[in-house]
Amino acid sequence: MKYVLLTLISAMLLSVSWPTYGVPFFIFFALVPLLMMEHGISKFSTYKRKSWMVFGLSYLCFVVWNVVTTGWLYGSKNPDGSHSMMAVVFPVLVNSFLYSLVFQCYHWYKNAQGTYWGLGFLIAIWMSFEKFHLNWELTWPWLNLGNVFSEYPKLVQWYDTLGATGGSFWILLINVLIFYTLRTWEAGRKRKDLIRNGSIVGALIILPMIISLIKYNNFDEKPSGQVNVLMLQPDLDPYAEKYSKDSITIQNDLFTLAENNSKGKIDYYIAPETALPGRGSISETAFEKSVLLNNVKGFLSKHPGAVFATGISSHRFYKNKENLPKEAYQLNPDLWVESYNTAIQVAPQQAVQVYHKGKLVPGVEIFPYMSVLKPLLGDAMLNLGGTVASLGIDKERKSFSNPYNKGRMAPIICYESIYGEFTTDYIKKGANFLGIMTNDSWWGVTEGHKQLLSYAKLRAIETRREIARAANSGISAHINAKGEVVADTFYGDQTTLFAKVNLYETMTFYTRAGDLLSRFSIFALGFLLFYFLIEKFKSRIKKA
Repeated sequence: MKYVLLTLISAMLLSVSWPTYGVPFFIFFALVPLLMMEHGISKFSTYKRKSWMVFGLSYLCFVVWNVVTTGWLYGSKNPDGSHSMMAVVFPVLVNSFLYSLVFQCYHWYKNAQGTYWGLGFLIAIWMSFEKFHLNWELTWPWLNLGNVFSEYPKLVQWYDTLGATGGSFWILLINVLIFYTLRTWEAGRKRKDLIRNGSIVGALIILPMIISLIKYNNFDEKPSGQVNVLMLQPDLDPYAEKYSKDSITIQNDLFTLAENNSKGKIDYYIAPETALPGRGSISETAFEKSVLLNNVKGFLSKHPGAVFATGISSHRFYKNKENLPKEAYQLNPDLWVESYNTAIQVAPQQAVQVYHKGKLVPGVEIFPYMSVLKPLLGDAMLNLGGTVASLGIDKERKSFSNPYNKGRMAPIICYESIYGEFTTDYIKKGANFLGIMTNDSWWGVTEGHKQLLSYAKLRAIETRREIARAANSGISAHINAKGEVVADTFYGDQTTLFAKVNLYETMTFYTRAGDLLSRFSIFALGFLLFYFLIEKFKSRIKKA
């Protein structure tokens, strides 16, 4: 019963640390009860199958954490309007299993190499897992530990150097040191060691925060310019209204919203993810003939010097089977099509600038590992809302240049705003502000849309770029380069948000170096595994 209680305490501490409702400081010792549980079972219990017990209890901890923090996924709906159980069950169970597997590897390594080597291994494998979780096709980095301070940007200004993954390293290190302090106290009961180790832990918690506050109060980077942005929030029901309304009606409603709120000069109009069309998509081979896009140019003719950026659903046809993209699917014997979640920027007398979303939502926009799973599952997709195909992507990020001013927008689409190093690629392509086009309406009035907005603050700090975020139902927001929300909207309002967005050109250390500590941790993990194998080999030689 003691071990179950320790497990549930860790689950509670992880859960109450999380944005946007929690207090992040609990995260510094949230894993300590779990480590105590593992140590107690390994060293002092009489269980016959200790590894299974550790795995089962850690799985319980991570399931509770995932349910509490991401249970809002239940807000997703099936085509018949019912809530999608699979939308929450699959990610919760699989994500919890992956975290438990990481913890189980720590348990095995610690038992083989000892507690102190094991604690180093825990940091290395957890960091390596988070990096892996940012990059594979079942990617779901929502619960990466460094995200936990997104509501407290003043305390993590140093993310411009080490990023949110640096935050994960910080949190893991503190948890390990607190556990180490408790173990040394239990072993020797020496007050001197307790005071020394406690002081080190306290310093490692406080010093990064002090550095952060200094950086916050001394931020004085000079912008290279400023643009006037009007973010459009149409509040279009993504399940019913979007597919029942005529596309021209949807577009005219957007124009009316923009027209009624265009006070003074506007440099950018930004509409949300897939704001156009309603049902169906726009052919990329005929952009110049598109009624919808020509209507946008007509609107802009009344607002000289402005450009219009929006999310659209688009597609491209292929008639030649050779050089066919792997995401293209066949419509008839002589025709294939590739579909995209797309951001575009329209300006009069200019070619449409196009970017295809590069980080796709598993199960909704991408069939993960299709070549392996589709033969097994057929059309019975992991129904998260679901798809039997995958959207096409752009393999490189882009920035949209503005013909009228210095603005170069990063066209970030929804889910992409969770990814730190990925976002820096827009900056390397010249972006001097981040334009996030998102539709958070799939989950209703839950923590989902709040957390996604909150994580965007970390991207602002990491890149030192201001953000103009246009959301379908909200929350649309202007975020400054220190990660603070300057202005925002209410969820569920049909409205606009005007912002004077500063343009910055300097590249942060994090933009240049990316997830440096993650790569170091992968190297450390390899070294620890190699060291373990060498030790095993030596022991076998001695026995022989």
